[in-house]
Amino acid sequence: MKRSKTSKSWMQEHVNDPFVQRAKADGYRSRAAYKLLEIDDKDHLLRPGMIVADLGAAPGSWCQVAVRRVGPKGKVFALDLLPIEPLDGVDFVQGDFCDDEVLAGFERCLAGRKVGLVLSDIAPNMSGIPSADQARSIHLAELVLEFAREHLAEGGQMLIKVFQGAGFEQYRKQMGGLFVNVSVRKPKASRDRSSEVYLLGTGRRP
Repeated sequence: MKRSKTSKSWMQEHVNDPFVQRAKADGYRSRAAYKLLEIDDKDHLLRPGMIVADLGAAPGSWCQVAVRRVGPKGKVFALDLLPIEPLDGVDFVQGDFCDDEVLAGFERCLAGRKVGLVLSDIAPNMSGIPSADQARSIHLAELVLEFAREHLAEGGQMLIKVFQGAGFEQYRKQMGGLFVNVSVRKPKASRDRSSEVYLLGTGRRP
């Protein structure tokens, strides 16, 4: 009964969420689009002609934003364990980001091209055990940072979702080793009660 009440409460909040309603009206696949839109309006990350890698892309709302803003001369490469409906201008690889073979296949899609921006709204499958979920989240974030270290062009940028908790400050310091500036962003579409924030790394070091 308790779980049922919680589920009902979550569903009611979700249905009444103004960002969910806006996403439906604007044709975005999820409310997460507005997180990227707000950050990009402030920080001007997405530019025409840019090559973007979106890690943890499903259902594809960040890809939708990225494709529109990089334009026809840009390119978006996306990866996720879950499938996403095809999008023009997006090369999608389905598979587990933690799997070396899947990652190698994704890297082959890049064909040696350097990326101007790495995006990641990735989150682990939640077990309900906070310490384990936080550890998985930080592990995924470290994999994204390693990808950026390998494939991000000098001067490039990275935007990643990270949950505040154990390992957060250490991860922020790791980002500081790769980027000239590391800033915290908490867009309006990110629910206040959520521990999620977005770390923005700018100016990838040589």
